[in-house]
Amino acid sequence: MQTISKTSLAETAAQAIRAEILSRRWAVGEKLPNEATLCAMLSVSRGTVREAVRVLVSQGYLETRQGSGTYVLSVADAAGLLVMARRAGLRDQFETRLALDTEAARLAAIRHDAADIAKLRVLLAARGPSDGADFIARDLAFHRAVVAASRNSVLIGMYDFFATLIAETIAATLGADLPEPDAAAHAAIIDAIATGRPDAADAAVRALTAPVLSALDRLLLS
Repeated sequence: MQTISKTSLAETAAQAIRAEILSRRWAVGEKLPNEATLCAMLSVSRGTVREAVRVLVSQGYLETRQGSGTYVLSVADAAGLLVMARRAGLRDQFETRLALDTEAARLAAIRHDAADIAKLRVLLAARGPSDGADFIARDLAFHRAVVAASRNSVLIGMYDFFATLIAETIAATLGADLPEPDAAAHAAIIDAIATGRPDAADAAVRALTAPVLSALDRLLLS
């Protein structure tokens, strides 16, 4: 493996490890060298290696098993999937996001605790008005918290992997063509999750997204 300079970002380390994964240096299910060995191979700090591994876990290449180590989860080019998704139509992107959001809300309704509900209410209050790039981050934080409440590590990882794409769908609602779901629609999701009823949580997410999909349909027909 080619070494990298100590001043490189964790993403550079992630790219180096990713290249080795795609070249089949390690097979699916095989354990990666330990942290100290990776540090020596890349000539970087333990912190950089940890962050690089975290990035690759979120992208679906690796999985960490507590008390065991880090293992190769996939040798497929996940980056290619993200490129394909970004080239898809906006409606396809919203439909995919809806699939993730609805399942997350359903699971959150079953598995949440009081702290999850409290956190969601705080994030919704902080979300505030739709006023640009900072709003996108605040809105994304809310939806990520719903996913976190699902307690499904794969779903959480998928959401992290598509976070950039999801942020772009949020940005698309800040223009004149698509409606931005309001605070009341988001509050309805929290209330539905708090009831512990998966179907209600599912319906609340669909109600939030329905006006956007309807607007997209009108645009496609115009």
